[in-house]
Amino acid sequence: MRVLLADNHAQIRWALRTVIKEQPGLLLVGEVTRAEDLLSQVQTLKPDLILLDWELLGQEEEKVIADVHRVQPGAKVIILSRRPESQQLALDAGAEAFVSKAGAPDHLLTALRRLARAD
Repeated sequence: MRVLLADNHAQIRWALRTVIKEQPGLLLVGEVTRAEDLLSQVQTLKPDLILLDWELLGQEEEKVIADVHRVQPGAKVIILSRRPESQQLALDAGAEAFVSKAGAPDHLLTALRRLARAD
């Protein structure tokens, strides 16, 4: 499963990169640090999975997730956020999963495994 990482915090990207590298079947194909680069990278890299920082999107969350699905049909989006109250908004916007950045790393692993099995 090809993974694109989209987060503007270097420490978060490092932690996510480490988790991805340790998971069999996952391949990190790229990283995005700015929302305006997301769609072009999705189109170029053709990821199967996007780990996407909810706060990176600004006010365009619903549009961006719909655009990701339009550009790369079948791609799955896991929203990452420091605000657990954003979970329902993210899922309503089209994300396949939501993981709180404040939660245990096991929550991300569970979401990754669930989406990998769904393929």
